[in-house]
This record gives sequence, structure tokens and C-alpha cells, in this order.
Amino acid sequence: MKHNLSATAVPSTVTVTVAPARRLARVMAAASLIVLLGACASKGVAPVAEMATARASIAQAESAGATQSAPVELLSARDKLNRAEAAVRAEQFEQARRLATLAEADAELAERKSRVAKAQAAATELQRSNDLLRQELERKTRP
Repeated sequence: MKHNLSATAVPSTVTVTVAPARRLARVMAAASLIVLLGACASKGVAPVAEMATARASIAQAESAGATQSAPVELLSARDKLNRAEAAVRAEQFEQARRLATLAEADAELAERKSRVAKAQAAATELQRSNDLLRQELERKTRP
């Protein structure tokens, strides 16, 4: 039994069959790559530096006395840092970065308000001391 296959019939049949399969494989590979890259890009990189800076700013605000002088701002900073930590655990790094930056800003505001309150208290105390000295001088200079 002899098969009569022409040289042109086999390649054209194979070409027609293989070309769409290759094209489909390439499209699927490209789509898979795009999805994979998109997933990696959407996660980004954990905001380690921003989180550390926010924590340090909160600690600095606490040491400046913000617990008493600026409790609302300090509480807001702590809340945003907690939410940023939750976002990191959920791998929502952009949201975590934004919240950490906001926490840092709130902590800095709390620290500055605390320092202003201390400066005002010191100025008030100096004014009171000056008034007492002035009264003492007036009393001693009276005949």
C-alpha cells in the first residue's frame, strides 16, 4: 500500500493547524505574563521606611508630652498607624504607605502642639515671675 501525499498538502495542512495554535499559545503566554506582572505591580513594596518613620514620630510626640497636650492628634496618629499595619498584613501596600504618611503627619502635629503648650506654659511662668519681681522691687523702693 502506497500513500500519495504531496509535499504541498502536508505543510499547508500542518501550517494551518499549527499557526493558530502557536498564536493562541503566544497570546495566552502574553496574557499570563500581563496578569502576573499586574499582580506584582499592584502589591508593590511594603512601606517599611514609612512605617518606621511613623512609629518614630509617634514615640517622639509621646516623649514631648502629646499624651496630655495633644491627645486627639496623638490618638489619630496611632489609629492611622494601626490601620497601616493592617493594610500591610493584607498586602495593600499603597494604602499602608498613605496611612503611614498620614500617621507621621498627625504625630508631628501632636508633637508641635505639645511643644507649643510647654512654651506657652514657660512663658506664662516667666511672666508671673517677672510680675512678682516687679512687685518686690516696687515694695522695696517705696519710702
